[in-house]
Amino acid sequence: MIPKKLLLQTTIQYTEDDWHIGRFSLLAEHLRSITGDDGNPIYEVESRDREASSDGVDPVLASIDASEFDQLWLFALDMGDGLTKAECEAITRFRKRGGGLYTTRDHFDLGSSLCTLGGVGEAHYFNSSNPDPDPSRRRRDDQVTTSIDYPNYHSGANGDFQKILARDHDLLRRPDDSLIQYFPAHPHEGGVGAPTDEARVVATGQSKVTGSDFNIIVAIESADGEGRAIADSSFHHIVDYNWDIEAGCPSFLEEPPGDGYRREPEKLDDIKQFVANAAKWLSPEK
Repeated sequence: MIPKKLLLQTTIQYTEDDWHIGRFSLLAEHLRSITGDDGNPIYEVESRDREASSDGVDPVLASIDASEFDQLWLFALDMGDGLTKAECEAITRFRKRGGGLYTTRDHFDLGSSLCTLGGVGEAHYFNSSNPDPDPSRRRRDDQVTTSIDYPNYHSGANGDFQKILARDHDLLRRPDDSLIQYFPAHPHEGGVGAPTDEARVVATGQSKVTGSDFNIIVAIESADGEGRAIADSSFHHIVDYNWDIEAGCPSFLEEPPGDGYRREPEKLDDIKQFVANAAKWLSPEK
């Protein structure tokens, strides 16, 4: 079996004191560790930060439709300027030729360049761009970190896990067909929704501050031969620090971490299963 080629990419250029691609190493390692019945790796994983050429365009993203990649896992960590028009057009062509797309962001306007992605951007809600269509959700949830405005759903401390409500979907099933229950928590998750017929909310969480439900994972089915896509409310579900707080984080992170995963490391099995499910779902067998 020929391994599927996955690109894990941030929308920011490398800065040591930031969420650069090196902080997603546990995700990359886990994907590489997944093997088929023959014992061989199912995925070949490449990881990189944004690297713009003299014209401001990332040459890899701007030509991804002509690449051999089967999936793009895009970690939107910018404040609106992370993707150029040429890159968005190439990613759109990538999906049209069947490429799978995983998109994730975080609170407020972090990752809002995703709004420019046709067919997927509509599923991501921000403060200044593409706000949640429900006016009642345009308010602060987390009240502690006052520098972060809505959407900022408080699901718990970094390093802890939250209990989610999973719908019956391939993305949320364990090997025994029971449903995944636990995701990494984060003090201020972003907002996602299902604005089209192809999109479906498959996992929700509950705020520990207000008790409000909020969407965590949106699955976007293929239409007219397009590849499938996923909209994830927070990159903190799959970043190293939220799987293992000993991995460290940028200095600007203010909130103290929890120790839930340190005390109950077996709870990590669920997010690792979700990652495996996502990679499989994004490249369905023909």
